[in-house]
Amino acid sequence: MSVLTVTKNNFESEVLNSDKPVLLDFWASWCGPCRIMSPVVDEIAAERGDIKVGKVNVDEESELAGAFQIMSIPTLVVMKGGKAVNGVVGVRPKGDILKMFD
Repeated sequence: MSVLTVTKNNFESEVLNSDKPVLLDFWASWCGPCRIMSPVVDEIAAERGDIKVGKVNVDEESELAGAFQIMSIPTLVVMKGGKAVNGVVGVRPKGDILKMFD
C-alpha cells in the first residue's frame, strides 16, 4: 500500500474511520532525522497491507500537529479504532516501529 498524505481534510475518513490500524508519521521537509525515517516508513507501507501509513507535514498541518501535541519530530503514532494507542519520538529501527502494532 502506498503512503497517504494526511491533512485535516482527510483525517477523519482516512484515520479516524479506518478499519485498519494507521501509522502516522509527523515530519517536516527541513528535519534531518525525518529524512532518515522516511524510507523506513515507506518500506513499512509497501510491505504491510494490513495497516495504513500516513504522513503529516507539521508545517502544512499545524492544526493536526497541535491536536497530537507534537513537540519534536519525527513522531510516529499508531492509531487503532480512532484512538492513539502508541507513539515514539525520534529515529527508530524498523523492528521497533513494527512492534508498536503488537
